[in-house]
Parts: sequence; C-alpha cells; structure tokens
Amino acid sequence: MSHVAITIVTWNSMRYLPEALASIKAQTFRDWSLLIIDNASTDGVVDFVRANHPKAMIIRNTQNLGFCRAHNQGIAYAKAQLARDGEELFVLVTNPDILLEPDYLEKLLDSVERRPEVGSASGKLLKVRERGEGELREGERTEIIDTTGIKPYKNRRFVERGAGEMDDTGRYGKTEEVFGVSGALALYRLSALEDVANGNEYFDEDFFVYKEDLDLAWRLRLRGWSALFVPRAKAYHYRAAYGRDQASFLDVIRGRRGRSKVVNFYSYRNHLLLLAKNEQVANALLDMPRVAWYELRKFLYIVFAEPATLAAIPSYFKLLPRMLRKRRIAMRGAKTRAKEMRKWFV
Repeated sequence: MSHVAITIVTWNSMRYLPEALASIKAQTFRDWSLLIIDNASTDGVVDFVRANHPKAMIIRNTQNLGFCRAHNQGIAYAKAQLARDGEELFVLVTNPDILLEPDYLEKLLDSVERRPEVGSASGKLLKVRERGEGELREGERTEIIDTTGIKPYKNRRFVERGAGEMDDTGRYGKTEEVFGVSGALALYRLSALEDVANGNEYFDEDFFVYKEDLDLAWRLRLRGWSALFVPRAKAYHYRAAYGRDQASFLDVIRGRRGRSKVVNFYSYRNHLLLLAKNEQVANALLDMPRVAWYELRKFLYIVFAEPATLAAIPSYFKLLPRMLRKRRIAMRGAKTRAKEMRKWFV
C-alpha cells in the first residue's frame, strides 16, 4: 500500500489553482493528502483553500521563501506526519498550473510501486493553450508535448524531452527510463529523497527557484536511483516559460529575450551551480570542448545583449564554496560511475 502527499507551493496562484485542485479531487486513487505551502500570497489563495478544501494542510509563510525551501517544508511535514509503518510514502510535487487526468495517480503508481529502484517518476505532460482574458479566459488542452522527462545534451544543455512536438507519432508511447523528471509535476519516493538529502534539504535551497529539479535529478542518478516516464498517466500544463526540445542556439537566445530579468538571472546562475556541484571529473574533461563552446557563446550574448544577467556571476562565486562542500558529500556517496552516467548525455 502507498500514500501520496501532494505538495503545491502557491504565490498569488488563484489564476490556476482552482482548476488544479479540482483535478486532484477527482483522482481515482484516493489515498492522498494535500499540502499547500503558501509563500505570502495576497490574492486570497489561503481563504479559497480553507473554504473549498478544508482537509488540506496549509503552511503559510510570511514571505516568499522560493520554490525549493517551500517544497522542503512540505516534504518535511509529510515525513513527520504522514509516514505510516508498512506503507510506502510518495511525494507528488506539483505546480499550481497543472491539470491531472482523473486516473493520473492510479496509472503512475501502478508502474512505480512494482519498481523499487525508481526514485522519481512522471507521466506525459501536454500543453494547455490559454485563450481570452479575465472571466473569459479558458484553457484549451492540446496534443502538444510539454515534457516527457529531462534530456541532457553533451554540452550540458538540459531540455524538456519532446517539448513542442505533437503527440501523434507514437515516439513517446512506451514506459521507459529517463534521466530525470520535471519539477512541474514529479512523483518522488520519500526514501529516495531521504537518500540524497543534505540535512533538511531535499531541493537545494541555494537555488531558490529554477533548475532545482535538474539538480535533484542528477543527485538521484549519482546515488543509483532511476527515473521513470509513464505515458499512460497524462496531465496538462499552463507553462509560462516554454521552449522546444529540438532548438538551435539561436532559438535558445530568442527564448531568453521573452523572459524576465529575474528568470534569466536565476536560470544562468543556477546552471553554473548545477555543473559545479554535480559534474563528474572524467565526464567534464571528455565533453569540455562542447561545454566550453556552448557557455562561451551564451556568455558573449549576455555581455552584449543581456548585461543585467551578469549579476549572476558574482552571485555564483559567492555560493561556489558552499556548492563545493555539497559536491564533496554527493561524490563521496556516488554509486553511479562516470561511464554509466555518460550514456544520458546525448
């Protein structure tokens, strides 16, 4: 038997949250608990949850603590209050802009429970296209893939596998292992999270927000946990930042132009932290030319076209000593050899 703790971090999320909670309430799998961790919303999130989902546990922060720390609060609560003898506890980390098909949890757990080596899993996420504004806003569910898991390239560019493709080719139709799963909707085995935790941190709180799911996926891989993609389990995502799997360097640059300065700052800084913390030396040396060329082009673009993002560099060096301490802990406990890890970088 398994129990699922569903954790949602909210920050002025009323635009999407009612739909997300309705899709959770409709799940055919019933053994779940709902945890809302609110990062000081001012749009009535807490009042709405109390009025419409009275069984939900609410943790209310007095300031925005970021995605990582808030989800860590939820996971810690689940561990302390929901773990029961003889029962496996899973944590479903989900964004407030996710819509689950009614059998999402049932189908996902059906695949995961039989595979004790699986530390994380996710179904097939498809994109929701928004139309209209205000009360006339409606979401149109599409067959455009949002993510089928995380795919890393040899130059250490990480993408959502299949993003932007139409789900009509059968290419993503089988249950299979992937490098990791997107933090937008990720099922984690609590024992796996405990295995890679750094003290009370499951997600690395130094990341604050963005690419923390890549870091966790990499750490789980290093410890020998696998990640599973289960296409039978379907969900939909109102993703704001949206790119394509098969994107050129120019496409990547165009995508940065449409994002806020805050997003570009954390995305650039956290990518550098990700490499410093998790890269194995042998693989770094092997792929150094590809990584260096990719990073050089990105840096030159930032210098001339996105100078505000340069603030990420001193922030990176400020955090680097702490990242290297965390790296030493991770590498001492690593079970996956560099040669094994190399197969994931395509």
